[in-house]
Amino acid sequence: MFFNVTFFVNSILLGVGLAMDAFSVSLANGLNEPKMKAGRMSLIAGVFGVFQAAMPMIGWICVHTIVQYFSWFEKLIPWIALVLLLYIGGKMLVEGIKGGDDDDEGVKNLSLGALMIQGVATSIDALSVGFTIAGYNFLMALICALIIAVVTFAICIFGLIIGKKVGTKLAGKANILGGVILIGIGIEIFVKGLLG
Repeated sequence: MFFNVTFFVNSILLGVGLAMDAFSVSLANGLNEPKMKAGRMSLIAGVFGVFQAAMPMIGWICVHTIVQYFSWFEKLIPWIALVLLLYIGGKMLVEGIKGGDDDDEGVKNLSLGALMIQGVATSIDALSVGFTIAGYNFLMALICALIIAVVTFAICIFGLIIGKKVGTKLAGKANILGGVILIGIGIEIFVKGLLG
């Protein structure tokens, strides 16, 4: 397989498809923190981009090394995503309900630990993409992963911007909506994993 227009188009489309969960979580993060600064937005989008790039590479490496050990883990992916997103979403939901209608007190900044959990939860299904790019050599797989990272970064920035605009209007209810969105994403990943 060689670099050509189809390779780049497929990589971009793969990035768009993989970034949808991260977009939704970014939207929830923007809702939760409507006064978020540009640097923080870049950090959040960057974390999602790194995880979305790393998971297909890890999957690619597994296919080329320990595929027989990886197949059992693939069945756990929907469960892991569900548990992580239910935990974070539930926590946001509880904070939103406890916070009432206080404009600034109900909004809490996303901790680095929670951001890492979100990164894993939204990208863990991308491990299986390693199987779809298994025909690529290492350089092609790496470039594909980098394209996925850039696409994810851009889409997540867009999600954060939209979330911030809507979050400013929703004030104290943003935490509740963000939590519901994360729980919904977790259930959607879980159902897709079981059916797919």
